[in-house]
Amino acid sequence: MKILVIGSGGREHALVWKIQQSALVDKIYCAPGNPGIAQHAECVDISPTDISRLLEFAVKQKIDLTVPGPEAPLVQGIVDEFEAKGLAIFGPSQKAAELEGSKAFAKWLMRKYRIPTADWQVFYDAEEARRHLRERDYPCVIKADGLAAGKGAVIVQDEQQAEHALEEIMVRRVFGEAGAKIVVEEFMRGEEASVFALSDGENVVLLHPAQDHKPIFDGDQGPNTGGMGAYAPAPVVDAAMQERVLREIIEPTIRGMAMENRPYRGVLYAGLMITDSGPKVVEFNCRFGDPEAQVVMPLLDSDLVELMLKAAHRELLDVEIALKNQWAVGVVMASGGYPGKYQTGKKIIGLEKLTDEDILIFHAGTRRNEAGEIVTAGGRVLSVVAVRDTFQAARKAAYAAVGKIVFDGAYYRKDIGFKALKHLVGNMPS
Repeated sequence: MKILVIGSGGREHALVWKIQQSALVDKIYCAPGNPGIAQHAECVDISPTDISRLLEFAVKQKIDLTVPGPEAPLVQGIVDEFEAKGLAIFGPSQKAAELEGSKAFAKWLMRKYRIPTADWQVFYDAEEARRHLRERDYPCVIKADGLAAGKGAVIVQDEQQAEHALEEIMVRRVFGEAGAKIVVEEFMRGEEASVFALSDGENVVLLHPAQDHKPIFDGDQGPNTGGMGAYAPAPVVDAAMQERVLREIIEPTIRGMAMENRPYRGVLYAGLMITDSGPKVVEFNCRFGDPEAQVVMPLLDSDLVELMLKAAHRELLDVEIALKNQWAVGVVMASGGYPGKYQTGKKIIGLEKLTDEDILIFHAGTRRNEAGEIVTAGGRVLSVVAVRDTFQAARKAAYAAVGKIVFDGAYYRKDIGFKALKHLVGNMPS
């Protein structure tokens, strides 16, 4: 088979890395890819949102399966365009991808199908939102309705912070048209987790749950980023909790989308808050998480291509998924200044020193300079992942590997996985 993966980040590197292990695959292309992805795939210089060129390429190369990594092409309708040409593609249709493309739609769906989430209201007008924010309890969460690269949700502690967030999102439009309307919701207390379900529109299989670390600083302080690291499996979602998530959230969402004539095929990423009263949805995403994919893919024993084909062709009924009984911890190395202004073009030293097969380096924001050297090219530069039999061993190995990689201004959190420890101390599974 010929596979086309769309995207250029750490998530896409993890997907390509996993796809190339499939016995079904002869050739992988990635558009546009990065130097890490180029180790496993032929990179093609096409933007992830240039759907017409991607379609032309897929037809010309007789691509057997296309795998979009980021959310933008899915929300723009790439699946509909490819399927209209008879091409297999793994992901939700444009109507189904609205589950991520519009937080207001997702909240409406959850209300209609009684899927647990925070209380919420939608505002289309800044002045109306301002009046509401003067009268409500704090803290609360203000979210841009549309796509904002994982940075469109702001926790505000008081009216002053709320006014600033409102000004940034709805008036100054720092997220563009994504901020034309906002969702204001109650602040949920608990522990966050990410659950990934592969769906064929009716049936689902679950991957290992993971936990992301969005804020830039240790202790979950500072502004949100695209994610500073992750680990899997997340012990806050034990077997009993995972069963509740499946029964109360994943299955009702898949059923609800089918009832709304928006059958959901692809990966459904449920960002959850595990509260004292049970799991509640923070947000839905229509693609794999980044950096969660980088720790979930190494723990998948099944053939990913086989699973994606079955999802695309509505054949997931009675499929058994094999997951490794190990731990993966991933630390993101970022450019100094991220998520604000940062410089690129910094030479990365030390990648060649990491030869342990259980240490995985997924490139997120890298390129080759004129001298052929790998240099930084984004805010999040690398995901350094270790796979081990215990959580502590995986965490120690990941940070040991990070210590061998150097580039000017490199920044990373020192506490990835800190929430796992309170679940695991004295109860460490092998």
